[in-house]
Amino acid sequence: MTEHPVSLVVTDDLERNRWTVAFRALLAIPHYIWLALWTFVAVWAAFANWVGVLLLGRSPALLHRFLSAYVKYATQLFAYLRIAANPYPSFDGPDGYPVDLRIAPPERQDRVTVLFRIVLVIPAFLLAQALGGGLSTGYARQESSRFWANGLGGLISIAGWAVSVVQARMPRGLRDTGAWSVGYGAQVWSYLLVLHDRYPNSDPLAMLPEVPAREDPVRLQSDDDLRRSRLTVAFRLPLTIPHLVWLLLWGVLAFFAAIANWFATLVKGQSPDSLHRFLARYVRYEISVFAFLHVIANPFPGFAGAAGAYPPIETRVGPPARQNRWKTGFRAILAIPASLIAGGFSSLLLLVGILCWFTALVRAEIPRGLRTVGALALRYHAATAGYLLMLTDAYPYTGPLQGDAPHLVDPPAGWSPAPAVPADVPPPTGTPPGEPPAAPAGG
Repeated sequence: MTEHPVSLVVTDDLERNRWTVAFRALLAIPHYIWLALWTFVAVWAAFANWVGVLLLGRSPALLHRFLSAYVKYATQLFAYLRIAANPYPSFDGPDGYPVDLRIAPPERQDRVTVLFRIVLVIPAFLLAQALGGGLSTGYARQESSRFWANGLGGLISIAGWAVSVVQARMPRGLRDTGAWSVGYGAQVWSYLLVLHDRYPNSDPLAMLPEVPAREDPVRLQSDDDLRRSRLTVAFRLPLTIPHLVWLLLWGVLAFFAAIANWFATLVKGQSPDSLHRFLARYVRYEISVFAFLHVIANPFPGFAGAAGAYPPIETRVGPPARQNRWKTGFRAILAIPASLIAGGFSSLLLLVGILCWFTALVRAEIPRGLRTVGALALRYHAATAGYLLMLTDAYPYTGPLQGDAPHLVDPPAGWSPAPAVPADVPPPTGTPPGEPPAAPAGG
């Protein structure tokens, strides 16, 4: 896997200034105006660059520098608004911002892909919109509120804003997801502006310089070779109908079991073994059905939700452990932010499923990047379900993890593994939502 011509550089230390975060949208008003003016010029420069690449086979140096500076500036501004970075951005997109880009110099491009660039970019554009990666046209009309409410990134911005105002620190998971969304948006912009002809890579593990490895109580393990059966993909929805019916019936029982588990955990401080096993099976089954439906996995799943029964997406739920009674008592309230973010991931998963369906029909395989995005969405859904069902009191981790990648595919070059945290070590009291728990002493 070669490096993408547009790569993300993240040097942010997660520290935030409460005052600048609280008034971030207002502080950025001069940037809204400047970006609108720069965008007007960039549109004409992009057209000239498109003609230049068709004639010369590569982007003219002057236009490439101008449009690269535009993309860098927009990315830094979007990172500032997503609370993925703290310093006030400059107006010229200089190097060294905590969330920055490296854009390769002009290279030869395929004239055929350049000619049809506006059509080829559509799938990537839709995915960037679902991620909320800075492609909203609201800036051109100086409507910043549209950006804040745009896609998964908008939900991440709101959650990060609230946590940063309280704790003066951005949780790692929220920061990484926000940076990934603007980084992917930058790749889409660069492709659309004909700065290069490499298609945007949606894989967050290839986008971010490093991601942590964790052993959470609810986690996913992926073993998948990305190949898909065209026949089962073509009839994926009809094949899933029996599972959807069974999942609905099982969900009714799981609702009452969750209420019983809430009372039992509140009294005992731990989920009873029988209820824990029943609800863990339900979560495993639900994830396997969604993975099959959205073409994130290929084999037809079983109906029992047994551990190890669906290797392509194995949902691992840790054994019952002590839980904080205060967290248990107010679980429904505490889970609201995670539930909203899970809704954003669900919308993203739906689009990923559609793109995977079309791609699998044509190529009999799905892209690694889409597969990793789907696994991330499923893992967050599983973690949120485990938190709501009182299987654990560990708050769902929002950002991408190394385990989101298919194990049977070589990891991208440049990964920097972080030490795994044992599953039996609970996060310390006061760990903010989306933040990795501290490693145990001596390990």
